[in-house]
Amino acid sequence: MPKMKTKSSAKKRFKTLGGGGVKRTHSHLRHILTKKTTKRKRQLRGTTMVAESNMRQIRAMMPYA
Repeated sequence: MPKMKTKSSAKKRFKTLGGGGVKRTHSHLRHILTKKTTKRKRQLRGTTMVAESNMRQIRAMMPYA
């Protein structure tokens, strides 16, 4: 069998952790920032974990992660 390909979009957006979890960055912090409050923008910084309900889709996009 040939090797399975990893989705390029997924490898740019997600990182897998040693314990099996997947981390991601927050969305909504690229443009139209003037109407968003400082608190909201501050809380969108950094990373968070992918929800369990979405893990099946992420695993399918990244077969070797």
